[in-house]
Amino acid sequence: MPKLPDSQAWRWTVIGVVAAVVVVVVGALTGHIRRADDVDCTRVKCVALTFDDGPGPFTDRLLQILKDNDAKATFFLIGNKVAANPDGAKRIVDAGMEVANHTWEHANMTTIPPELIPSQLSKANDAIKSATGVTPTLYRPAGGLSNDAVRHAAKQLGMAEILWDVIPFDWINDSDLAATTYMLKTQIRPGSVVLFHDTYSSTVDVVYQFIPVLKANGYHLVTVSQLLGPREPGSSYGGRENGPPANDIRDIPPADIPTLPNTPSPKPMPNFPITDIPGQNSGGPQ
Repeated sequence: MPKLPDSQAWRWTVIGVVAAVVVVVVGALTGHIRRADDVDCTRVKCVALTFDDGPGPFTDRLLQILKDNDAKATFFLIGNKVAANPDGAKRIVDAGMEVANHTWEHANMTTIPPELIPSQLSKANDAIKSATGVTPTLYRPAGGLSNDAVRHAAKQLGMAEILWDVIPFDWINDSDLAATTYMLKTQIRPGSVVLFHDTYSSTVDVVYQFIPVLKANGYHLVTVSQLLGPREPGSSYGGRENGPPANDIRDIPPADIPTLPNTPSPKPMPNFPITDIPGQNSGGPQ
């Protein structure tokens, strides 16, 4: 075994390495050193962007936009779409995003036979777990339509209900980016949970152009779990209506907003037909 160099320079190198390790360990234990995605939302401005109804054809572009901006988000996935596109769901998790349950078929959970409520949640969980290795602890009912029976079934599966604080009506505005952006500017405040749909190419366009505005206003883009912390199974957060106007967002120079190609917006991805529940329609575009 070769003899280590017995020199003062070598000894100082060892001391330096040991000191650096101590600094990192102490910093991690005391919270003075944080990972980029370990944001303390009690100390800084945070907002949670959420995306319903995927995975879809525009999800990958959205993931790249989030990655480029060091941003996190939560994706509420429809179970039958995950079953049809498991690789798309896995890419969401691989990108460091949070996945959650948006039911199996996007049925109106308040009008289906009560005995079918549990399977709409459990089948979606099974599909998401199979595709991503993650079992969701959060869910969002289709259209935000819920009741005690839905929350009870979710509690049995260890899930909490997450609705929203800000709803920019991206599915109504679609290619009217200015209308969606106006809703965001006048509603978002620290701690907001924003409802989007990544099945609309125009929504991805809005996110692409609005993230720089949020960051210029000091916002950190985090997952729902980062923002709200652990949620009690069976509990519910948020509501179906917009929150009160906040007007908390200041504009940035147009030159700081990325431009979009002058091409028509592709049509949105529709939800799949409901097959498990005869006579049922989708629970709404949300």
